[in-house]
Amino acid sequence: MSDQLRLDEAVEFAENPEPRCPCVLLLDTSGSMQGAAIDALNEGLRALQTDLLQNSLASRRVEVALVVFDSDVRVIQDFVTPDQLDLPELTAQGLTCMGTGIHRALDMIQSRKATYRAHGVAYYRPWIFLITDGEPQGESEQLIEQARQRIETDEVNKHVAFFSVGVENANLERLKYISVRTPLRLQGLRFTEMFLWLSASITAVSHSRLDEQVALPPVGWGAT
Repeated sequence: MSDQLRLDEAVEFAENPEPRCPCVLLLDTSGSMQGAAIDALNEGLRALQTDLLQNSLASRRVEVALVVFDSDVRVIQDFVTPDQLDLPELTAQGLTCMGTGIHRALDMIQSRKATYRAHGVAYYRPWIFLITDGEPQGESEQLIEQARQRIETDEVNKHVAFFSVGVENANLERLKYISVRTPLRLQGLRFTEMFLWLSASITAVSHSRLDEQVALPPVGWGAT
């Protein structure tokens, strides 16, 4: 880590010493998401940012990172508070390197928690929110199995809360195998409603005590 990055982090946490609630959005941008799905996903992301900014405490405590996966995995946005979130217009192409994306998201969570600890900043249990319309593609079964095991271990030890949402024809049975929590199927293209639920959920977490169990809002946009 460069001295400049350490200085920037020190300034960031000095200016905003609030506990952090980190959330990685792990987004499928493979070719099958082309058209209405990717358009609705982009619209939903904008709604998420707008909604988070309307709550003064959540806007200081929630941190969002964006990771997309297709034939490659890319960090589009590292952890920032909603006011610093620079949303690109996502496009769809390629295969579905979901396992690699999961590993990247878990690595980012691990690194961000180390940063919080280094600066004496408290944090809530991190979230990873996976959205996909398919199943892992173009990856070894070993890599996917390692991702599944990491999710299971981190969930059991309460190091992360991993949520998965299947769009349209996503293989929910495959997602059930990968994720400890039961995946949900998005009804139609209700991305905006889903992201507003996510905003309300992480806002509720950000208003709670660090060790408090929070009841999440009802899910009206999806079903098991």
